[in-house]
Order: sequence, then structure tokens, then C-alpha cells
Amino acid sequence: MRPSDLLSVAETYGAPVYVYDSAKITSQFERLTRAFSSVPSLKLNYAVKALSNLSVLRLMNSLGSGLDTVSIQEVKLGLMAGFKPEDIIFTPNGVSLEEIEEAAALGVKINIDNLSFLEQFGSAHPDIPVCIRINPHVMAGGNNNISVGHIDSKFGISIHQIPHILRIVELTKMKVNGIHMHTGSDILDIDVFLYASEILFDTAKHFKGLDFIDFGSGFKVPYKEGDIETNIEELGQKLSTRFNEFCKSYGRELTLAFEPGKFLVSEAGYFLAKVNVVKQTTSTVFAGVDSGFNHLIRPMFYGSSHEIINISNPEGKERFYSVVGYICETDTFGNNRRIPEISEGDILCFKNAGAYCFTMASNYNSRYRPAEVLWHEGKAILIRKREDFDDLIRNQIDVDDLFKAPSRKPAVK
Repeated sequence: MRPSDLLSVAETYGAPVYVYDSAKITSQFERLTRAFSSVPSLKLNYAVKALSNLSVLRLMNSLGSGLDTVSIQEVKLGLMAGFKPEDIIFTPNGVSLEEIEEAAALGVKINIDNLSFLEQFGSAHPDIPVCIRINPHVMAGGNNNISVGHIDSKFGISIHQIPHILRIVELTKMKVNGIHMHTGSDILDIDVFLYASEILFDTAKHFKGLDFIDFGSGFKVPYKEGDIETNIEELGQKLSTRFNEFCKSYGRELTLAFEPGKFLVSEAGYFLAKVNVVKQTTSTVFAGVDSGFNHLIRPMFYGSSHEIINISNPEGKERFYSVVGYICETDTFGNNRRIPEISEGDILCFKNAGAYCFTMASNYNSRYRPAEVLWHEGKAILIRKREDFDDLIRNQIDVDDLFKAPSRKPAVK
């Protein structure tokens, strides 16, 4: 999108506001599909947690995507968006057995990541096929909070517990239709991913009735000019060759599945905020915007770096600014960033704001969550209204009859 397009969105819908470019989402989906075009059966299951707006899900459905979901609410959103139950996989962690059974009753694929529930579910529902999430004990990911395949992770069943899995499957006579792993986000080293894949192939040999192998995702996207990213084309060539070889030795054609989230929507997203104040201190020039980590928490939570541009003055002389929010604690989007000269009232654009941005927004400080806009075929389409005060108190119950303000004696003169 051009800065002028983004500026027109801010002028029409106000700031702060999230904007998503449907063309970029489509091109990323097609790029990933091309990379694995030599695999006869490929299934991309979009990770709903990255960006769960209903209109974005409908776009994914139109592209032929499936869905990877982690809560029963995401399952229901997917069904509402028109996905068939068989095109949705439920991959939760730490939820109740009742939630897993509720998802199974809706007809979606089930992915189980602990021995306790594997035995309980298999005993109660031996005819419902399940996928099993394996922890390959491989360290990957750009941050400890998003590395989920290492030995200390809460996710998946350890590869050292394969004998336990096989015993449960044998005793319950349950059906296993898939094997799954997810090592973490921001994969930089393809060889590490391929190493983990070999562990998954070795695990799959133990199960004779598989329909698919799910390799998770976590592909890194660039966050600034010259930034490194996962070489999808190289990974596609190497993993496709190995996968096709495995299928031949396995004796049947399986589906290669991924669950991309960030890869599909991160670069498609832009977050626009208005500059409230430019504040010069003894050491720093702050640009304070009408937002904070209540809207975009990734810089404070993960230490992520989002490129910040001034779309109100894109050709201006560059100066150094620390861009900060209005939350009443440390609330920094970027320190000492070189940005075209900023004036109060300018609109700043935070790039790579499509994944894990609005979905992690909150009402902290009793602030409203922003609007969301889809940029589609050259037009801005509102896909979520900005919240107002009624939204903030909608589910609160005012117990004013329980508390009475104390009577105050008049001040003695």
C-alpha cells in the first residue's frame, strides 16, 4: 500500500486504526503454495490466533486455506466464516477435555498434545481419529516466549514417550490420522527445521493409518529493509523432495500440512496512530502517539521491532525520535528511530502489524480497542468498528445499591 492510501484510511476512519492489505495476504498464500507445488497433496491451515477477524477468515476460505485453531471460540469463528469442519484442525494446549470433546462434536480434526487426554479421549471416543502433537526437543524461534519445541516446553508429547503413545493407541484401539509438530516462530535455520522434520518422519513410521503430517510453521518474515527471512523456496524444494520420498516408503500418499499465521498476514498489516505531542527532554525527543501497548503489545512483550514511518511527511528530513504511547508506565514502540521530521498531528505507520497485534489488544487503562479496515481492490472496507464507552461497560454490572458515598460534614471555617 502507498502512504497516500494509508493516510486516506486514517482521514476516513480516524486513528488509531489497523489496516490489512488483502493483495499481500493473497500473494503470500500463493508464494507458499508454489514453494511446495511438487507435493501432490498440500494443506495450508491458517493459524487463526495471528489475526482472527471474520472478514480475514472469509478471505482465507476463498483462497482454499484450512484453519488451525487453538480455542473453541476460534473453531466457531471458522465455521461462521464458512469453513467446512473437516478443513479445521483444533490444536489447543492446556484446555479442558470438555472443550476438546465439544470441538470433536462439531466435526473438526482433533490434535492432542498430552498423554492423559490421549488416553481419556481414546477410551471414550475410539472411532474419532486424532492427530498427535510431538515435541521434537528442537530449539527454534526468535524469542523464548515463542520457542515451543524444546525439551522444557509445555507443548506436545516428548519423542522419548513414543512407547507410551503406542501403548495407549494399542489398548484403546483409537485411530491416529496425523502427526504434528511446531518448533516455534521466526525460524532462521532451514537445516534445524529439516532436522526436526526427520524426527517427525521417524515418529510417523510407527502409525500405519496416517492421512497427513503437519509440520507446524513459524516462518520468519522481514521486519525491515535487508532483514533476514526464512527462505521458503529453498525449504520447499528440500522438504518436498524428502516428503515425497517418505510417502513412497510409507506406501501411500499423505498430505503435507502447515499452519502459517505470521507468514500470511504480518506484512499485510499496518497500524496507524496520530502524534499527540513532540516532547524534547534533555537527552531525547519523544513522539507520543494516541495509542500504547494496549493496542500493539509486541514491542514491549517480545522486544519486536516494527518499522515506523511518518506517512504525513514521508519525504521530510530525518531526525531521531523515541516513539512512545500513552499508557501510564513504560510504553515504548521504538527508541532513537530515524524518522522523517514529526509534527504534532502527523500520522505514524507501524509496519508488520498484521500478526499478533490486534488479536493481543486490550482495554488496559480503560481505553477503546481500535477499528480494523481491509484494503481490498483499491478500496477501504471497515471490518470492525472502533469501540466506544458502551462497549467498555457492556458486560459490567453496576452494584450501586451496595455502596453509598459517605456523608461529608461541611468544613469548619
